[in-house]
Amino acid sequence: MPFRIGLQEQATLGWYLLKWLLLGTALGLVVGSACALFLWSLEIVTTTRLQQPVLLYFLPLSGAAIAGLYMAIGKAVEGGNNLIVEEIHEPGGGVPLRMAPLILICTVITHLFGGSAGREGTAVQMGGSLASGLARLFPWLPRQDVRLLLMAGVAAGFGGVFGTPVAGAIFAMEVLIIGRMDSAALVPCLIAAIVSDQVCLAWGIGHTQYHIASVLGSSSPNLHLAPLSLSMLGKVALAGLLFGLTSLLFAELTHGLGHLFKTGIRNAIVRPVLGGLAVIGLVWMTGTRDYLGLGVSSPDPGAVTIVNCFQSGGANTWSWLLKLIFTAVTLASGFKGGEVTPLFFIGAALGNTLAMLLGAPVDLFAALGFLAVFAGATNTPLACTLMGIELFGSEYTAYFATACTLAYLFSGHSGIYLSQRIGTPKHGGELLDQPENLREARKLRPTPFSGPQTTVEISRKEQ
Repeated sequence: MPFRIGLQEQATLGWYLLKWLLLGTALGLVVGSACALFLWSLEIVTTTRLQQPVLLYFLPLSGAAIAGLYMAIGKAVEGGNNLIVEEIHEPGGGVPLRMAPLILICTVITHLFGGSAGREGTAVQMGGSLASGLARLFPWLPRQDVRLLLMAGVAAGFGGVFGTPVAGAIFAMEVLIIGRMDSAALVPCLIAAIVSDQVCLAWGIGHTQYHIASVLGSSSPNLHLAPLSLSMLGKVALAGLLFGLTSLLFAELTHGLGHLFKTGIRNAIVRPVLGGLAVIGLVWMTGTRDYLGLGVSSPDPGAVTIVNCFQSGGANTWSWLLKLIFTAVTLASGFKGGEVTPLFFIGAALGNTLAMLLGAPVDLFAALGFLAVFAGATNTPLACTLMGIELFGSEYTAYFATACTLAYLFSGHSGIYLSQRIGTPKHGGELLDQPENLREARKLRPTPFSGPQTTVEISRKEQ
């Protein structure tokens, strides 16, 4: 066979790379700077809240202010992450640019007064909003390029806020459709995520460092992979299953409470007021403030935090469940922020507990829970496995992949993003009634008190 090189094809690929180097770099610069501002603001308000405990009692009023802001100028962006996902699936009017400052301000307010929320959702919304704004500067961009630019915005937001650009790029590709990935987005997403991460670092913003030491041991300095054993894999597999069920519980509790708030309380301003009062009540009932805010670290060495969950005794048996409840109440009632950092906390705390029960390394199982609960709740096992490599090192890749895959499987067709489409069912077969996305799949599932509903029954209830 003669040796052939398609010069025209190579020229086309070169232009494609140059185009996305320019667009991706511009987007990464803007989103990375926004992420740096956001993380800097979070650090300030978290420190302020810890120094001024009385701020918690203003949480209900802050919730009313957030709801009022969204009623006044944010009705078009209330969909949040789901709006970004829907716009990527079917580009239309674009994502309003005001989503970025609005979600940033409201997330900072939530954290200042003690709401249990995260930061990923905010970063993704900022990235998608800024990407849509950039697309408007180039009205001649084809529809497919606008779609790729929005995906790159998601990647830039994720990569910048967590310091994991490769995971951010894969997350933006994997989160849209369960079981399918658009490889055409790899170049734009990777460029934007790497630039965003580096810009964030250039602004002097650092990220929490984690370390797993117990599996490798000090006697094998040249060992590049943690030793695999059937007994350890079995423990990891069991933990992965439980992590997946926890992801399912978190998603369903958050969606279920959100439905109750919306149907039971018609006034949108009253919902976060009651949610804020509920969070204050939970603090009073538990006798601790460890489950407020991000929960990454604390000046109190005895507090339950993500960092402390990597140490023996760093979490109580039910710390994971308490954080889950605090977060579900906060987000379901209308406060703003992401779900992912609380998912890290929930997973790390559950991993800590399971390690003690199974006789496994605490730091390893905290890391597995950190990743796998997130993987199950977002249906992104590949991105979470790569995140594990970026955060904890490549020595534990097999364990990361096992836990994330099983969590993804056993979380079922559920998740925190209801606009996420179902491309390939997790069990490899076909789903009854073939729901297009997780929102439809959730409606088709039976409740604990009734049998499964048919499509006809659902449509009648919605009319």
